Amino acid sequence: MHIRLINPNSTASMTSQALDSALRVKQRDTKVSAVNPLDTPVSIEGGADEAAAVPGMLAQIREGEMLGVDAYVVACFDDPGLHAAREVARGPVIGICQAAVQVAMTISRRFSIITTLPRSIPIIEDLVSGYGAERHCRNVRAIDLPVLGLEEDPLQAERLLIVEIERAKKEDRAEAIILGCAGMSSLCDRLQAATGVPVIDGVTAAIKLAEALVGAGYTTSKVNAYNYPRVKEMPRCNCA
Repeated sequence: MHIRLINPNSTASMTSQALDSALRVKQRDTKVSAVNPLDTPVSIEGGADEAAAVPGMLAQIREGEMLGVDAYVVACFDDPGLHAAREVARGPVIGICQAAVQVAMTISRRFSIITTLPRSIPIIEDLVSGYGAERHCRNVRAIDLPVLGLEEDPLQAERLLIVEIERAKKEDRAEAIILGCAGMSSLCDRLQAATGVPVIDGVTAAIKLAEALVGAGYTTSKVNAYNYPRVKEMPRCNCA
């Protein structure tokens, strides 16, 4: 099977890091390719960034459809454009937030999510509610470090995450932790070893879920909501 991992931002080093995480856990006969659009924000932090990233992401999926890709992983924790992506794809499209939440609800009763900036908290809270996990998610926390700061100072990021994980264990009584940014994926194993709590990386969760769905023969339903978009004209505006 062929899984295409799409980093919706334009930072190639983050794409490479997400691919490394995927390659560590994929099955031997699974092909994982990784791409990112070139005309999107360098990081996705908020609704405007999400909106700017979606057209390029959809173009990568349409290209994947022509190449026979079996499933897609959207490697941004905000799960941008997920419903639109499912409309244009035949195979499963997995968002890393949704995948991580499903894993957390399977291996624990209570979990917390730790993300980068406070402005991402309400976005993630809305996703958690939409995924039916409100009762299980005890808190969404932020280390107040920009997405690109994870690469610029990974040791500082790791220290901040450990502090926040320990707080989540004590204050939230969290039984598992979800890392709320694809850029944190390389820290997952060290954080779990340092804190003694299951730490879930959404990229890993999404790759394994994609493999399971493709292996079982499931594709995206084309009955109603996720049916292919109707072909429509998009007239140019001739505003004076």
